[in-house]
Amino acid sequence: MEGNQLFPVFIKLNSIHTLLVGAGPVGLEKLTAILGNSPEANVTVIALEVLPEVKQLAEKHERLSILTREFDPSDLDGVDLVVAATNNDELNQQIREEADRRNLLVNFADKPDLCNFYLGSIVKKGDLKIAISTNGKSPTIAKRLKEVLNDSLPEEINDTLQNMQALRNTLNGDFAAKVKKLNAVTSSLVDGKGERTSRANLKWLIWSAIVFSFAIVVAVFWHKEPEFQTYIANLNPMFYWFLIGGFIFAMIDGAIGMSYGVTSTSFSLAMGVPPASASMGVHLSEILSNGIAGWMHYRFGNVNWKLFKLLLIPGIIGAVTGAYLLSSLEHYSNYTKPVVSLYTLILGCVILSKAYQVNRKKAVQNGKIKKISLLGLFGGFIDAVGGGGWGSIVLSSLIAGGRNARFSLGTVKITRFFIALMSSLTFITMLNGAHWEAVAGLVIGSALASPIAAKVSNKISAKTIMVSVGVLVILVSLRSIINFILKLV
Repeated sequence: MEGNQLFPVFIKLNSIHTLLVGAGPVGLEKLTAILGNSPEANVTVIALEVLPEVKQLAEKHERLSILTREFDPSDLDGVDLVVAATNNDELNQQIREEADRRNLLVNFADKPDLCNFYLGSIVKKGDLKIAISTNGKSPTIAKRLKEVLNDSLPEEINDTLQNMQALRNTLNGDFAAKVKKLNAVTSSLVDGKGERTSRANLKWLIWSAIVFSFAIVVAVFWHKEPEFQTYIANLNPMFYWFLIGGFIFAMIDGAIGMSYGVTSTSFSLAMGVPPASASMGVHLSEILSNGIAGWMHYRFGNVNWKLFKLLLIPGIIGAVTGAYLLSSLEHYSNYTKPVVSLYTLILGCVILSKAYQVNRKKAVQNGKIKKISLLGLFGGFIDAVGGGGWGSIVLSSLIAGGRNARFSLGTVKITRFFIALMSSLTFITMLNGAHWEAVAGLVIGSALASPIAAKVSNKISAKTIMVSVGVLVILVSLRSIINFILKLV
């Protein structure tokens, strides 16, 4: 018959006796898989030579015992499951024959013809466990599928399982009644009605906010700045520089989830734009770009809504406060500009250092960051004052604190939309002037790049981009600081 005829089962190894023959590299791999899935498994290892790593596992697991000697057929007495990890064909054949006499299930490493069960690749997310089998045809394919599922399934899915268990415990009635109620509760996950409704609401909210914010910008500056109409008819060449810059900076930001504000602000300051106006231009451009990017990440399912709620309000409060203070100091731009350049210089060094932090596991071991609201408040304030930093501060902290990178990226992008909106409205209220050629260039350039950047965010090597961004920001910031010092001299 065609197709995979194997019947998948999940065995409670803690309630049976497992025998492992062989304690070399392959035996260690099999033993690690067994204990990784069932730490309380009752396992006996028999081998003439035992790797030190196997002995270390025995020290950590009380129910793991090691016998340093040759295999004897009597070792199969009282055993329920057998795993053979030897390169001795005669011994393997002997184990198979003796196991058949006792009606035992036995697995042989790299010998599918001798096996009467296989050890599949395992994907584990809390209480969720998925076993993958290729019917012994290709362990490599099984391994690759495991990697794909590990990356695709969020860690938060275990929270969903716990919530479903809690819901199940609250239901009354017999088994059939509980099944019907659970089917009714989860039906929206299948038919998509709930998802389509929430998606439509979010889409309406984002695009309404975009239209509303730009309507305010046009209405306010149409009366405040007579030159506004002139800019529309005869665009300053600076517009094209900012158009290209906005596109490039948004592509970088979409790939690594940070650095748009830092790179845009550094570029604006280098082009002679005052800090408050530079920050306003950055945040106005981020309304559209982050609205699009946030929507794309929402469609891809990359948003953690619990994290979104914790970040949103504190982030808005911090952003509005920072925008108000920076706007109040606009008349002192000659003095605030080097301060902001110093800030972007520091952020450039941070980005550069993070590019070489290849071992993220140490940070993950410290546990997830707990004070999310304070992180949002601080990130929003620094972002408004420096014209950027929300991604560099918030996203980096979330990932370093052990949170899922993809979900953190999507959540930070969609909250960034609301942060940018409120910051921009504050700047518009406080400032009497704007460098519209810079603002328009950033808005259009970043908007064009956002849908593309969201799609390729998982396909670009972040390290190379982060190194380039870090070096660029450091050089541009140093240039502004050096020019300021030369003016004083």
